Amino acid sequence: MPKVRRCRYRGCHAMVVMPDHYCTKHYEHEAEYLANRQRWARSHNKNYQRKYNMVTRNRNTNKSNQYNFYRSRQWVGLRKNVLERDYYLCQYCKALGKVTSAKTVDHIVPIEYAPNLKAEVTNLATTCSKCHNAKTAWEREYYGTGKDNQLKKVEKIENLKEIALLIMNY
Repeated sequence: MPKVRRCRYRGCHAMVVMPDHYCTKHYEHEAEYLANRQRWARSHNKNYQRKYNMVTRNRNTNKSNQYNFYRSRQWVGLRKNVLERDYYLCQYCKALGKVTSAKTVDHIVPIEYAPNLKAEVTNLATTCSKCHNAKTAWEREYYGTGKDNQLKKVEKIENLKEIALLIMNY
């Protein structure tokens, strides 16, 4: 079966076989659209393509290995299992008595601090974006994780409720 997409003409919902962008009714706009795309591509040099998603996390090998783990088949399976185990509910909010839907899976103890726990299901929890951002800020301060930080020798905190209470202030 061929791949299809919607016609790009505003308000038209007809399906178009790829690589075309407009249906037969609006096909006169196809040439103009392609010319505009080529004009844009010529005006933006190749450096534009290289800048996309090139952040500092890939600059050293340790960070690069951590990032590659999140792109592995192993992580995809772990993430799916944890989301299903937690019923797509934020475990930090749940520890505080709130019910919040979530799609992010987070390491309770960060990989950077305890690399041996990166594939342990018991070290993973589903979290909403608000709790995830707060926990990341807390981890930077408590564990010393993140860009240009030095890891601190502190005790691991694995209790979700304790972490939830600590990140409430972030």
